[in-house]
Amino acid sequence: MPTQKILLVDDSMTTLFMEEMILNGRYDVVKASNGEEAIAKAKVERPDLILLDVIMPKLDGFSACRALRALEETRETPIIMVTTRGEEENVERGYESGCNDYITKPINSLELIAKVENLLGPSRGVRS
Repeated sequence: MPTQKILLVDDSMTTLFMEEMILNGRYDVVKASNGEEAIAKAKVERPDLILLDVIMPKLDGFSACRALRALEETRETPIIMVTTRGEEENVERGYESGCNDYITKPINSLELIAKVENLLGPSRGVRS
């Protein structure tokens, strides 16, 4: 059975590396460094889930989330916001923008895996 695909979206190479390491062997990973790139890659790659940062150049995560929800290809794709912006108004704004879940940085690997598996079911990839 093919491994599920997750689109990681963050302008921080460090965060992208950390997310990739946490998900390594469990899921196929595709990366984007801003909201515009995320939308373009999501149309082509058709990920099973998207991890989306909020504060990014070109197009912030809230705007990208709304744009992804407007597209037929990604209307139902689960989106988890992964951001330093943990204030209540930002969490509410994330859900209003269409995200399914919200995680604050620094990333807790067990929390991230639990939230991903909650939306996708247990991973079918090889655990390393």
